[in-house]
Amino acid sequence: MFDFKAARAFMVEGQIRTNDVTDPRITGAMFELERERFVPASLKTLAYSDKQIPVSEGSQRLMPAPIVTARLIRTADIKASDYVLHIGCSTGYGTAILAKIANSVVALEEDAGLAKAASENLSALGINNVAVVTGPLAKGYPAEGPYDVIVIEGAIETLPDTLSNQLKEDGRLVSIIGTGRTGRGTLFRKTPKGLSGFPFFDAAAPLLPGFVKPPAFTF
Repeated sequence: MFDFKAARAFMVEGQIRTNDVTDPRITGAMFELERERFVPASLKTLAYSDKQIPVSEGSQRLMPAPIVTARLIRTADIKASDYVLHIGCSTGYGTAILAKIANSVVALEEDAGLAKAASENLSALGINNVAVVTGPLAKGYPAEGPYDVIVIEGAIETLPDTLSNQLKEDGRLVSIIGTGRTGRGTLFRKTPKGLSGFPFFDAAAPLLPGFVKPPAFTF
């Protein structure tokens, strides 16, 4: 029988801590949460691998590797009082981590099936400081804003201006900017002049729907 607890401990010690994620709130949450709950049944033994895996059977959407989720959350420097918008929550794994370290979370997913799975997973874990909502990822969720932090769990090629408007002053936004080997985990802060960004780490993550850069017009 596969030892999920041992695999989870190896993930935290071998993937997360060794990549400069030592915040005990994050590592503690990742050790506690059964990641296999959030992946398709046929892929449960891959839940703690350092690879991207499909979020559901036959889906084109991929769940980022655990270290990408961990480093994004670490870079956001989330405080216990923070109100967080989690964009691209899929089945709720990253949301569950955020819920354990933030005050409350709005989890946005545009796929109704994934949103339903996220709600069920979070409810089964007794996590009650999260509201799972549906809608286009690139539009954010202004109805419940503004937020202290926005975490976009995936890669994007373009950052819509509308997301800046959903942040409080000095709020933070984190995402992977760029795809493949060009991806950079980037922290943005809201200033009176708009968002100011700085890359923190190299990372590959699945491109989220709605964040593809429009093709440049050429004569």
